[in-house]
Amino acid sequence: MAAGWEPRPSADAEGAEWRPVLDVPPPGQQRRWTVLLRWLLLLPQFIVVAVLSLAAFFVTIAAWFSALVLGRLPESIASFLGSVLAYQTRVSASAALLVDRYPPFAFDAPEYPVRIELRATPLNRLAVLFRLILMIPAAIISSLAQTGWFAVCWVFWLIGIVLGRLPEPVFGATAAVVRYRMRLGAYAMMLTPVYPKGLLGDTPDPVAQPSYSATRPLRLSTAAQVLVWLFLFLGLAGHVTSGSIDYDGSEGPRTEEHH
Repeated sequence: MAAGWEPRPSADAEGAEWRPVLDVPPPGQQRRWTVLLRWLLLLPQFIVVAVLSLAAFFVTIAAWFSALVLGRLPESIASFLGSVLAYQTRVSASAALLVDRYPPFAFDAPEYPVRIELRATPLNRLAVLFRLILMIPAAIISSLAQTGWFAVCWVFWLIGIVLGRLPEPVFGATAAVVRYRMRLGAYAMMLTPVYPKGLLGDTPDPVAQPSYSATRPLRLSTAAQVLVWLFLFLGLAGHVTSGSIDYDGSEGPRTEEHH
């Protein structure tokens, strides 16, 4: 996360729309035993994230009213919500096998390799008023992508154990899902006025990629983009399948009775 919460331009030097940034280092070797036990090791972090997410929910309600009145978030609220989002993202990246280093139990983690950058920018009051409705399409996309990723993550887990790393397409597609979820969270918390974008990566541009980040910008190979589409398809199939069966207590799935 960017240091502090100083107001910064909502567009870059060329006038393009600026979106929250996720920085993840390039894929490298990971310890196989930490890959094997990754989710077990992260259980304490999952508990902390659940508690912080609950607190952030109530703070977001206060932020909504504040943004309607002020057209921006108060610094204290923005700082707290941004810190929670950064914490959630660090744990998500570790759980998704993007990094091997264990996330710290701290809001401020400047040395941790996974970071997000947020910019305090003015908010459109009308967009704030209808934020819950506006975010529905992005929330559906994020849900489908995450559901699809969960459906095949055991394959990535096995690959990580065997190779001690994630292949580039798997890394890129997973990073895209984690980043989209982060951007949706930033939009829902009113930390950005910019609608979530970039699930299929960033458009090619001449900007040099920093050596410390493989996701600024995030350029997905064809194989990685195919994986993202696979996540969406599997997520959609999973939701359709789960919604097509109507369970009635302990009697099992109900079927139509033909008379």
